[in-house]
Amino acid sequence: VQLQASGGGLVQAGASLRLACRTSGRTVSLFAMGWFRQAPGKDREFVAAISRNGGHTEYVDSVKGRFTISRDNGKNTVYLQMNSLKPEDTAIYYCAARPGVVTHVVGAHRAFYNFWGQGTQVTVSS
Repeated sequence: VQLQASGGGLVQAGASLRLACRTSGRTVSLFAMGWFRQAPGKDREFVAAISRNGGHTEYVDSVKGRFTISRDNGKNTVYLQMNSLKPEDTAIYYCAARPGVVTHVVGAHRAFYNFWGQGTQVTVSS
C-alpha cells in the first residue's frame, strides 16, 4: 500500500489546516491509521490514531481539544483537522498504516505501524 499525505502549509498561529492521507493499492478500511510528526532535531512523535471502523481514537495530550482525526473509508482517506494551531505544532506530519488488526484497535507507537507516507510540512508562525 502507498500513503500520500497532503494539506500542509504555512499559517499563522490560531489558524486551521486539514491534512489528508490517501491510500492506494489497498482500501483504507483494512488499516488502523495514525498521524505522527517530527520537528527539527526531535524524534518523531505520535499525534493521533483512529481504528479501522473509526469508532476509537487516541490523541497526544498536547493536541487534545484542537485536533480531530477522522476517516472516510469510501474515499480511502484519513484526515487530521488541526485547529488553533500553535508554533510548537510546526513539524513534518506523517501518516501511517497498520493492517491485520481488529476493527477497534488503535496504535500510539511507531512500532505498531507497517507503512508510512512521505510527510507534509506544517509551519505555524507566531
